[in-house]
Amino acid sequence: MRLLKIQPEIHKFDTFKEFAADFKIGKGDLLFTHDFLFDNYMKDLNLESENLFFECFGMGEPSDETINYIMDAIRGKDIQRVIAVGGGSVIDISKLLILEDTDDCLNYFEKTVEIKKVRELVIVPTTCGTGSEVTNISISEIKSKKTKMGLAVDELYPESAVLIPELLMNLPYKFFVTSSIDALIHAIEAYVSPKANMYTDTFSVKAIEMILKGYMEILEKGEEYRKEIIEDFMIGSNYAGIAFGNAGVGAVHALSYPLGGVYHVPHGEANYQFFTEVFKTYLAKDPNGKIAGVNKVLADIMNIPAGEDVYAGLSNVLDKLLSRKPLKEYGMKVEEIEGFADAVISGQQRLLANNYVPLERTDIINIYKNLY
Repeated sequence: MRLLKIQPEIHKFDTFKEFAADFKIGKGDLLFTHDFLFDNYMKDLNLESENLFFECFGMGEPSDETINYIMDAIRGKDIQRVIAVGGGSVIDISKLLILEDTDDCLNYFEKTVEIKKVRELVIVPTTCGTGSEVTNISISEIKSKKTKMGLAVDELYPESAVLIPELLMNLPYKFFVTSSIDALIHAIEAYVSPKANMYTDTFSVKAIEMILKGYMEILEKGEEYRKEIIEDFMIGSNYAGIAFGNAGVGAVHALSYPLGGVYHVPHGEANYQFFTEVFKTYLAKDPNGKIAGVNKVLADIMNIPAGEDVYAGLSNVLDKLLSRKPLKEYGMKVEEIEGFADAVISGQQRLLANNYVPLERTDIINIYKNLY
């Protein structure tokens, strides 16, 4: 039984300039990034790489349509290495650009073609949430199916993950919050996963501590204080990525995918809508397993006395950072509840296999109803 795999080498630099010099970015490299990051950190370096900007093809989170446009744009080019500098969208797409070409990226997600790696991959995250720089997972909205699908195969592991705190300094506050809450959920879901073990628990707990303690300091000292501790969030996100990359995430992510796919709710925000309700359901079904352990970790960090509702305390912290609202305010219709539940059951078994305890169809429907 494999307990832990950390595939990429993990590097850290103070500036992008130092990274570019050390990694010798140049001919044969595809630098896939955002135009504003390029202008601020890369343009003056006059790199000889092929440069590709996400904004030229789409906005928001990745979809199969956007990915196909990007695959068309690089088809036939001499690219040996993809260097992805960006948030979750850029990272998820970059993992598909290293595979042997196909005419439709849906073939990857449905595994109707051989998944064969033909390029090297270097990932430089510019948010503090996905942890995707150390995972073998790529997620995309599939327009025709009105949901999200994931591909998880070892061919998607990057060769190198590079942490550069400089690139997070100008991350807008809302994106900082939504991405880092996503990282917190990664760590907590990984802790209670049936695939968790003593190694993944170590990374989960450290990530929870770094992120949640950071939130409490930011609430005390003001949102600009995040810049003084941004490296803690970058490392915490990375730890959470290692944890869930090995132990997986479960129902919180699974239930959020139809909401994100149909109503285009940002990933971290969608996850937070479901987080406490899913864990309250878990707690009601089995309060004595791993969930008791993660509840103690959370209670200790927030100084919540024994016997008090840890999720009420956690919500009291997180709601000050990112407000939750009923699902109907995103446009979701009450008649969609059962359809969403069925879509999760039929399309997200990869995630549901990582649930703390099995959830029945009625459980999933009730979670949607309670949040509606």
